[in-house]
Amino acid sequence: MIKKVLPFLIIAVLIVSCKSNKESTATNGDNSMTSLDWNGTYVGTTPCADCEGIKTVITLKTDLTFTKKTQYLGKSTDVYTENGSFSWNKAGSTVTLKADGASYNYLVGEHTLTHLDLSGKKITGDLADSYILKQQGTDTLKDMPWKLVELRGKAIENASKQPYLILATEDNRVSGNTSCNGFGGEYELLEGNRIKFSKMMHTMMACPNMSIENEFMQVLEVADNYTVVNGVLNLNKGRMATMAKFEVDYFVN
Repeated sequence: MIKKVLPFLIIAVLIVSCKSNKESTATNGDNSMTSLDWNGTYVGTTPCADCEGIKTVITLKTDLTFTKKTQYLGKSTDVYTENGSFSWNKAGSTVTLKADGASYNYLVGEHTLTHLDLSGKKITGDLADSYILKQQGTDTLKDMPWKLVELRGKAIENASKQPYLILATEDNRVSGNTSCNGFGGEYELLEGNRIKFSKMMHTMMACPNMSIENEFMQVLEVADNYTVVNGVLNLNKGRMATMAKFEVDYFVN
């Protein structure tokens, strides 16, 4: 009798064990922490009670540290920086950022961070979508604020304003600042990382140092190819040395 019952007991144990393993995998293995490429930079503008909005840039790193930068639009040009560590909740769905006694909760989604209220719940209402920060690509070219950091091998120094450019997706428009004047025009992307800029229109202000502006505009006139590597945009002509280097700065204006 025991020999007949034993096989059934073994099968029952195996079934229970298999079911338990599946439940454990579903609970612990398939979540935002383990399934998403969550490390990176997230950008957005959240609502503000006494300003136009809070521009927020959060970078999450694989070593569980973060950098959070904020700017109160229409109120101040200052950028506040916080550094600290973060932890995941047991479900692997939200992170808590801690720095200097402050803590912030975010729901981690597919290329998004959603700011949660003090009780860890989603904020509802008409402004709910305004609390979502979007993850930025590391080698993205368009719609990024590219800050000019180097011209013909020389670092940008003593500029009246920060020179930059933005290559907009819509209508292939390029705009920015020369370090003195605002400028605008069009660009065209071709095969083989080739790029072509139209003649630029710009304002006619006079500044103490116009050399950066003049060289910047000359680069846009002759540049015919580009590369984006590790968040650095290079404008080149043929196979010559890089003429201009840019880095993303979400607070440039």
